[in-house]
Amino acid sequence: MIVYPNAKINIGLNVVAKRPDGYHDLETVFYPIGLQDILEIQEIETDVPACGYRLKVTGTVLDGSPEDNLVVRALKLLRQDFELPPVSIGLYKHIPTGAGLGGGSADAAFTVKTLNERFELGLTDGQMEEYCARLGADCPFFIQNKPVFATGIGNVFHPVEIAHLKYRQLVLVKPDIFVSTKDAYAKVKVERPERQLPELLSQPIETWKDTVVNDFEASVFVKYPEIAAIKDRMYDLGAIYASMSGSGSSVFGIFDEPVDNVDEVFSGMFCRQREL
Repeated sequence: MIVYPNAKINIGLNVVAKRPDGYHDLETVFYPIGLQDILEIQEIETDVPACGYRLKVTGTVLDGSPEDNLVVRALKLLRQDFELPPVSIGLYKHIPTGAGLGGGSADAAFTVKTLNERFELGLTDGQMEEYCARLGADCPFFIQNKPVFATGIGNVFHPVEIAHLKYRQLVLVKPDIFVSTKDAYAKVKVERPERQLPELLSQPIETWKDTVVNDFEASVFVKYPEIAAIKDRMYDLGAIYASMSGSGSSVFGIFDEPVDNVDEVFSGMFCRQREL
């Protein structure tokens, strides 16, 4: 069974409160995009490994052991409650890691959905979201995979419609930079904005540049001016709106028309252009 876990972007991100548990409450909009990994799960009938699974990852190289891979963690999580047969998992990584695009979370959520369908576990969307919440705050988003206004630590979802994005062009660029959580929070000013993102995003895109912000940019752009330069270049190319996604390091721009020679403009970086 083959599925295609997709990435997401954050449109706006506000750090609104610090929690007693040391985490922060956020407000952001998760928006699914067409950049995809490829995930294949098949039952193993011969030469069964002792661990009960076989994992092969191709494409973008991932650090760490297979035990730490979120698709394996998702499999083991379901095995705590269900008798699943041995499986072979093939994962082709196209979504870059450390990019603020949710690639690992998408892979995990699609693993849960695929195992549920393939082996007829009977889990509802709500139940699958509960499993995914144990794997990562944004992981449950990929179960229903629709635009949401996310609050809490990014794990409480409210449906949202953003009609202005239809038929627009998305340019996505990721430099070879890893942004740590510590770096992202270094200069963040914790405060709740006067107007919430769904209200701001209901306005014409031309207004977003002055109203829709990613609070992590204040920290990240100081430490990594190369990322700030990508955002500036997006506007030079005619972007209606540009922003870093999540805590970075990817930057996206929204355009009315396709951008010529975008791979040359951002030479040496991961760069993709597609319709929203």
